[in-house]
Amino acid sequence: MRIRHFAYVSLMALALAGCNDALDVTHTDLSKVKNKVEQPLPARILADMRTKGMDRNSPIMIRIFKEEGALEVWKAKTDNRFDKIADYKICAWSGRLGPKVKTGDRQAPEGFYNLTRANLNPNSKYYLAINTGFPNRYDAVNGRTGSDLMIHGACSSSGCYSMTDEQVLEIYAFARDAFKGGQATVQLQAFPFRMTAENMFKHRLNQNYDFWKMLKVGYDNFEITKRPPEVNVCEKKYVFNQQLAQGSAAFNPAGQCPAMSTPPALASALAAYNKTYAADFARAERKFDGMAWYDPTEAERKAVVAKQRKGRELAYAPTGTSLEAGRMVKVAELEELMSKPAAPAANATATAAATPAPAAAPAQNNATAVAAVVPANVPVPTQNPLAFAPEPPPQETAEATKKPFWKFWARN
Repeated sequence: MRIRHFAYVSLMALALAGCNDALDVTHTDLSKVKNKVEQPLPARILADMRTKGMDRNSPIMIRIFKEEGALEVWKAKTDNRFDKIADYKICAWSGRLGPKVKTGDRQAPEGFYNLTRANLNPNSKYYLAINTGFPNRYDAVNGRTGSDLMIHGACSSSGCYSMTDEQVLEIYAFARDAFKGGQATVQLQAFPFRMTAENMFKHRLNQNYDFWKMLKVGYDNFEITKRPPEVNVCEKKYVFNQQLAQGSAAFNPAGQCPAMSTPPALASALAAYNKTYAADFARAERKFDGMAWYDPTEAERKAVVAKQRKGRELAYAPTGTSLEAGRMVKVAELEELMSKPAAPAANATATAAATPAPAAAPAQNNATAVAAVVPANVPVPTQNPLAFAPEPPPQETAEATKKPFWKFWARN
């Protein structure tokens, strides 16, 4: 019996040792990183790539969800569809849900952005950084302003998406390897939340609802195809995966949309997807009758994670997730909460007000719409973010040489 017990204890000790080893390899000791710009991805990620049928230098796409505080890296498999290869908890983002509108509003961008090699900053004072590309063509045509909005390390944000240094080391490596493989532009998709029917219903009274409905079209296209959508801008709004009619003019961000159409197979898939979405939305309406989501302020999010700062340097400033600090409330309570001036976040500059534009919130369950400042449109990128080329174009102007979105990964 003792021998059996000893053997069991020994096996458990070995198992625990294995677990500890596994935990060790999931973290990089930054003090041992000699060249952060060329630091290879960890062995665990490379092994996962092989398991999922991914080439080390195949294209990537980055997805951000503010409310959940999540950043995901998706990577192309040999079948040209994308699968998630890594996800990270965002350490800090400033402001509230909603797009960046003007310099000084402390908002982190929402929309679709193209990243080239030029967006990588190996000399950032925040360890490493990737410029989000804000403002893009959608932002510019809608008069949105701001600059130097990054994904960077240091866990401190003033309009950026800030990670830990260890996290940004990996994210940077993913982008670097994809560019080395020939990817011309990496698509960054930044959303307020996962755009499920339930989440859309919860946020139906938010001032940015119409903007988010526009973003959701691109979100849906990716959910169906598992390929980053081709994004263009016309009539100051985003359009996704649209084929131009023969002889049509090119997309003009400020001009009328040209004659265009959705590929038949995609249109059919979207119709089926939207039918399921409508049923899910109706269920959410019944489930949350007379209720809506209160989006917390940055100060409220910071209060939830205050303990994380203890014992750390002042520059380390996690902000927490909206899911932790927000809540479902009755519509009347939401109106009351939103009518109160927001408490300024620590060290925050005054939030700049957006130009008022009444939002058309759907009339559901006799819920009155919360007072809104709604930008009428949404952000847009340019060329196919997954077109391969020997060198990436210097700017988002290589329309003539891009591949169709359904042939984005043809090496030969």
